Amino acid sequence: MAPVTDRTTGPIVAAAATISIALVSYCFYYNKSDTKTTNSKKKKTSKPKPSKKGLVDAIGNTPLIRINSLSDATGCEILGKCEFLNPGGSVKDRVAVKIIEEALESGKLSQGGVVTEGSAGSTAISLATVAPSYGCKCHVVIPDDAAIEKSQILEALGATVERVRPVSITHRDHYVNIARRRAIEANEFASKHRKADCLDGKEPAQINDYGPDEMKQSSVFSSDCTGGFFADQFENLANFRAHYDGTGPEIWEQTGDRLDAFVAAAGTGGTVAGVSRFLQEKNRNIKCFLVDPPGSSLFNKVTRGVMYTKEEAEGKRLKNPFDTITEGIGINRLTQNFMMAKLDGAFRGTDREAVEMSRFLLKNDGLFLGSSSAMNCVGAVRVAQSLGHGHTIVTILCDNGMRHLSKFYDAQYLFQYGLTPTATGLEFLDIK
Repeated sequence: MAPVTDRTTGPIVAAAATISIALVSYCFYYNKSDTKTTNSKKKKTSKPKPSKKGLVDAIGNTPLIRINSLSDATGCEILGKCEFLNPGGSVKDRVAVKIIEEALESGKLSQGGVVTEGSAGSTAISLATVAPSYGCKCHVVIPDDAAIEKSQILEALGATVERVRPVSITHRDHYVNIARRRAIEANEFASKHRKADCLDGKEPAQINDYGPDEMKQSSVFSSDCTGGFFADQFENLANFRAHYDGTGPEIWEQTGDRLDAFVAAAGTGGTVAGVSRFLQEKNRNIKCFLVDPPGSSLFNKVTRGVMYTKEEAEGKRLKNPFDTITEGIGINRLTQNFMMAKLDGAFRGTDREAVEMSRFLLKNDGLFLGSSSAMNCVGAVRVAQSLGHGHTIVTILCDNGMRHLSKFYDAQYLFQYGLTPTATGLEFLDIK
């Protein structure tokens, strides 16, 4: 008997075989595709190569920390932006980079050139720190009543330093005006030593209406100097832009929508202006305040619209430009940078409050801060007292105390001014 054959099985087997082949092909294709995608993802997530900017890449993106003692005492979250962790040791590193980079991009400065500045210390130190990264040198004019360690640091960094007596900004020999002239002299010096094929026959341009100091030729400039550039931290809006483009966005990112207020003192005005303008453009409800030391006119300008302080009355000002032991903050004129600020109010701070605050933070938080940082923290407490519990307040911790040992942290110096710290808590700010 012949075997019985099911004619329907042939096509089924053939179809099954076809489907199996298709499935195998499908899996093989998409496995390859997935492998490619995975490899692509691996390539995309591979570690980026290190930047070639060197030291400059370490500037900025500083941590924002909770100042525990002040937060607990006020019922607010008081946060400090740790600018003392920048490689040059202060918030001014940001400014130095911005000033030099913009000058190089504009052609006002070239490699081999010298950057000049009149500074009470921190900006000069930052310029001297970052200038070599751009192939430049630094010449600094500093008032001789600034802490001596600042001059020592500058010299160690390779800057040339001129210490001059403090006089009014309107005086020809104010340290800022001398620094401006040194830039012109550097241009004149470079012009005289330039090779014949590089000469253009042009005289050095005046800078801010000042001409070269004809009576004093600048032997401080090396023979390969390609010219000078006056950093002009007070009026150069690169200062403002450094904080509008950097510090402000960082604070916004680090606090999210939890920020209620920002407070800082002003020297050039760049920090308080750049940060306040950026934050208020992001959220108009964020309140921005100034804290001002003794002798500075900015408090009255913000609160009353008048640039005046009682220390300016004849016979009452003890020294120029103002009567305070804090360094780098307070001023008696409006700068281009400060005029960019968007402020809701201002608070007065005293030397005693700054001294007591510095010791309180050192004892309770381990924060060893400079005089301007201490004044900023005084301002943060005043803002907290004004706003009430439950608010988040940010201030700037500009530099540490290492640059202030000979004055702000010197017991004998403080005793001479009746500023020996005696507080055991925050009673100096009416907090029991």
